[in-house]
Amino acid sequence: MTDVSDVTGGTDGRDGAGEAPAGDEGYARGLGSRQIQMIAIGGAIGTGLFLGAGRAIHQAGPGLVLMYAVAGVAIFVIMRALGELLTYRPVSGSFADYAREFLGPFAGFVTGWTYWLMWVVTGMAEVTAAATYLAYWWPWIPQWTAALGFLVLLFAANLISVRLFGEVEFWLSMVKVTAIAGMILIGVGVLTLGVSAAGDTASVGHLWRDGGVFPNGVGSSLLTLQIVMFAYLAVELVGVTAGEAENPRETLPKAINTLPWRIGLFYVGALAVILCVVPWTEFRPGVSPFVAAFARIGIPFGAGIVNFVVLTAALSSCNSGMYSTGRMLRDLAVNGQGPRVFTRLTARRTPATGTLVSVALMGTGVWLNYVDPAGAFTYITAFATVAAVWTWGVILASHIRYRAAVKDGRAAAAWFTAPGGAVASWLALAFLVLVLVLIGADADARISLYGVPLWLALLGGGYALLKRRNPAAFARRAHLAPAPTPAAATATTGP
Repeated sequence: MTDVSDVTGGTDGRDGAGEAPAGDEGYARGLGSRQIQMIAIGGAIGTGLFLGAGRAIHQAGPGLVLMYAVAGVAIFVIMRALGELLTYRPVSGSFADYAREFLGPFAGFVTGWTYWLMWVVTGMAEVTAAATYLAYWWPWIPQWTAALGFLVLLFAANLISVRLFGEVEFWLSMVKVTAIAGMILIGVGVLTLGVSAAGDTASVGHLWRDGGVFPNGVGSSLLTLQIVMFAYLAVELVGVTAGEAENPRETLPKAINTLPWRIGLFYVGALAVILCVVPWTEFRPGVSPFVAAFARIGIPFGAGIVNFVVLTAALSSCNSGMYSTGRMLRDLAVNGQGPRVFTRLTARRTPATGTLVSVALMGTGVWLNYVDPAGAFTYITAFATVAAVWTWGVILASHIRYRAAVKDGRAAAAWFTAPGGAVASWLALAFLVLVLVLIGADADARISLYGVPLWLALLGGGYALLKRRNPAAFARRAHLAPAPTPAAATATTGP
């Protein structure tokens, strides 16, 4: 095992052990612009789009395209709010750290542990899905064995170095991006040139002729928002990379600013093209819309191609989950809100202890694959969407409080400001509340809310216990810095 050393710095997580210079929090800044950009792109493309869209299309029809567009606007507001906070103070703890600073220590505690659990649960789901996809080619491999193998390989990549994690994520994301771009180009060719078996029936008119844009009513389309928001899960991962980006001041804003065209191309564009090639009435729940489109067009080995793509999407998500859980546990520990053992970094500057514990818990998904392969995926996905909505809401609330602090002169203004300021954040926050209401109104999705009271009760008990043991660690963070003088602001403001 690689040597492990404790980081005994102050509450801001800085390395106080006299170790080799690395990131401000002790991490190595090993993620370059190319990797950050692809992590940002890949974070917006997951199994929610490749598989979940089939059920959503069946429920909403062409109106789903508008749901993705509306939700995409809200996601962009959230990410620009996060971008402003990141340029104010780039830290790997990201939204949990901002929650402590602007909303209080309990909000930071709940956010950090909830985001950690979200990725543990998502990792279980994704490794389960990956094992299922592998069975398409090799059905003789037990599902639990494949799931365990994937966990071990991805953990090794995360343990060796952050740069290797970035490379693995880069190439996994590249597969997803290339597949969607290819699908769009092929679909446009079918529509404009009439090629393939689908050429005679493909038409833009499918977006409104088969019962209208909202064939099952606007309400039915709105109920798909919880599926849509699950598909956007992981866009906030860029914030977690802040402590390990080689040049966060340049790469993070650039990655966030590409979000509108990523949403427009990979979600709105891809779904619109697919619904033009194949009428929405032909899609069924549980069947990938990409598989249906490939089959209609008559692309050889289409099902195998899509299966490979969704396999890489699942592995990409699990890889990201391992990365983020280790960093979030360390942020909690450094701030006295988690076991101190998680502050440790290896000689390669990776939080191996936190990652190992998280992977071990993800391994319970392997056990579920052994006990009940058919029901495993359903058992462990219920919590993820609600946890993501909480995280996004905390980002918006922190941004609103940060803007108030800037206005009062209690905090320095960031140069990368969010369009619309606090007003846009309030509107996006209202949208997230609407999503939660719709989740509660949907009988199938409502199960995701049942575990919330128990989770909050556990966090409340843990918070009270830790605060009693170490009250100083739970004092409100004092990061707020006075606004700089005009001369200093001129010297530090970016383009």
